[in-house]
Amino acid sequence: MRNIRLLLQYEGTRYQGWQRQVSTEQTIQGKLERLISRMCGEEVELHGSGRTDAGVHARGQVANFHTDSDMPVQEMLAYMNQYLPEDIAVIGVAEAAPRFHSRLNAQGKRYEYQVINSPIPDVFRRRYALEVPETLDVEAMRRAAAHLVGEHDFKSFTSAKKGKKSTVRRIDEIAIRREGNCLLFTFRGNGFLHHMIRILMGTLLEVGMGKRAADSMPALLEAQDRALAGPLVPAKGLTLMEIYF
Repeated sequence: MRNIRLLLQYEGTRYQGWQRQVSTEQTIQGKLERLISRMCGEEVELHGSGRTDAGVHARGQVANFHTDSDMPVQEMLAYMNQYLPEDIAVIGVAEAAPRFHSRLNAQGKRYEYQVINSPIPDVFRRRYALEVPETLDVEAMRRAAAHLVGEHDFKSFTSAKKGKKSTVRRIDEIAIRREGNCLLFTFRGNGFLHHMIRILMGTLLEVGMGKRAADSMPALLEAQDRALAGPLVPAKGLTLMEIYF
């Protein structure tokens, strides 16, 4: 049986996230599984490297599936892009090692959150960025972000319900750069909790607005209390950029 690896892009605006759901057909995994099963002539289960939430985009999602089909990978690529909706694209198809698993073998991920920092609306980026008209103190946000880099318990920064799963994660980088009226926040780490980046963003933006001190991050981490962190920012500004194996 062959193991096929996919590299995917999608605009998450009209989807209820990656993971298939019984209640809706509007999921990335569901759309792809139905198409691939038809292509291969057999029921196929697609494994993604992670579950992006409703409204989150991806430029570098990785997934894999097993099949007995002998269709060449280039024909698979052409077939899928012919029949997928215009907001989902397969940009790479390759044979993978038999034991490769896109989620279990993933060592890290890189996300980007986009903020339009201007009082003037940006018509063409509005579906992919949060618009913040207030002046933001970028240096203060960078100082706050430095406290969050490293291995910490990020319980204060997740919407996940209480459970036995560890809330310890390692962030390798939080970078903030300005491109014109746009601020790009890069988050790179070994994994992220449910809503973690969006809550981190809400907290950093409060620092940028002067509503929270940059050096308050260590105490916030120590508190392990979601109620003390910043708001959950909209999903539309978040994009999964790359998976590391």
